[in-house]
Amino acid sequence: MTEISIGAGAAGFNWLPVYAAEHVGLLKRRGLSLSIKRLGAVDKVTAAVKSGDVQVAITPPEGAIRDRAAGGDLRIVGGNMNRLPLTLVAHPRFKRVEDLKGAKLGTSSLTEGTALYTMEMLGKHGLTFPGDYEFAVVGVHPARWKALQDGTIDAALQPIPFDFMALDAGYSNLGDVGEYIPEIVFTSLIVNRTWAARNRATLVGLLSALIEATRMVYDTANDALLIEIMMELGQTHREHATRAIAEMRGREAFARELEIPRAAFAKSLELMRKAKLADDATVAAAPGVLDDSYRAEALKSVETVS
Repeated sequence: MTEISIGAGAAGFNWLPVYAAEHVGLLKRRGLSLSIKRLGAVDKVTAAVKSGDVQVAITPPEGAIRDRAAGGDLRIVGGNMNRLPLTLVAHPRFKRVEDLKGAKLGTSSLTEGTALYTMEMLGKHGLTFPGDYEFAVVGVHPARWKALQDGTIDAALQPIPFDFMALDAGYSNLGDVGEYIPEIVFTSLIVNRTWAARNRATLVGLLSALIEATRMVYDTANDALLIEIMMELGQTHREHATRAIAEMRGREAFARELEIPRAAFAKSLELMRKAKLADDATVAAAPGVLDDSYRAEALKSVETVS
């Protein structure tokens, strides 16, 4: 059995296909097992892949894009989620996005993921960063939920089902970020190209298992298992877990074949540029971070077996 060390911020709802693959033996069938490392922040996950502390990460793509532009070895070999099942939730005293002027918003990083989506959403309402509000780097979604409850932040983007929990508890719903950003590379599979080249069969096997597992997620016949997994991942009860799965299917949030659409990748670059995290040289070099050869081989393998 070959063990793969795989990194995550929190290994939350977007890991549903990973845990499904484990539960039904899709990884074991390919001689694979996973050691999951939860690192608490998305930029720490990117750094762990770069250093070799983990071999694969499921995390936002911005760190890998910047690394590639700087001549680094990080590569994106597949997509995980290309849509944003995120809601901006806030203390009940905030009723509109415009009310957040002067507020403190929670994020897991200033250079990846939620901060960029928050800037885009608030920018549509005339609020700019820095100046109109501030960020507190408190961590991934469980930490943001705790910070909201503790009152150390005023608002934060929260994924399903954590947004359900917040709204049930009386926090304000200031909008669905997916209405502002319909398609983007939310989370992707990142590797070091040297490790990937030396372990091609292992990586292709992992991607094959995840393609099959993602197809499972879209099949309602698997709901009994998926709901149990989501209850654990989302740290929530059955009603929220059931609703979360249905909502992610409705949004087609998971990349069915681990694909990264051009429009989604372009949107990621656009938001990086707006946040002053990517200059012309970074944008020009960005396509080089995408290596679709492993996914293409995995997809062919899955179709051949089918």
